[in-house]
Amino acid sequence: MTPTRTETLSLTDGRELRLTVAEPENAVRGGLVVLHEARGVTDEVRRLVSGLAGEGWLAVAPHLYPGDGDEVAGEEVGARVGALSGEAVLNDTDVAFLWLEQRGVSRDQLGVMGFDLGGSVAMVVAASRSIGAAVTVGGGGIVQPLSAGLPALLEIAPELACPWLGLYGDEVPVVEVEKLRDAAETASVVTDVVRFPDTGHRFDASPAAGAEAWQRALNWFDAHLR
Repeated sequence: MTPTRTETLSLTDGRELRLTVAEPENAVRGGLVVLHEARGVTDEVRRLVSGLAGEGWLAVAPHLYPGDGDEVAGEEVGARVGALSGEAVLNDTDVAFLWLEQRGVSRDQLGVMGFDLGGSVAMVVAASRSIGAAVTVGGGGIVQPLSAGLPALLEIAPELACPWLGLYGDEVPVVEVEKLRDAAETASVVTDVVRFPDTGHRFDASPAAGAEAWQRALNWFDAHLR
């Protein structure tokens, strides 16, 4: 497994932003910003960052709120999500994209990928930034926004500015996913939505579906980040 490390950046607005990163052992194929789940950066997120680096991608996960997420649960999770805004997400992902560009990754080789909450805000990024590609894996906020500071995904789907792939299990209602598919198809970029029935949250109930979703995500980046 490719090792991960955490860097702390001092930003011009006086804040500090932590980045969990992993670097490929060989040639870098491109750069991916990984957006974490509702709890924050957890061991699962670190494994994802490591796995992407193992596939040749320079991967970086910005900590969208302070601290790690391994011990966070219950009401604290809801409070963290409720305080999140689209502006804050874009500010932090812009820092992560710049970090990648400073290491030689060109703009058309930049992508974003997120799971759960990260999947939802990855679509916010994909509708606001000109990058190479985006992948959303699960996450709510399709019809009703996840917080007062985030848009409903149906509202921004027609504004997608890069090729976008949505991968959804049964934790998101089928009707909402199909509405999102229709809205995304009106965008001026290539989009696709794939549903995995009987998979549950994060595809836990079906390792085969999880493996297929992972491969579809990798194939999407292979096809669009050149």
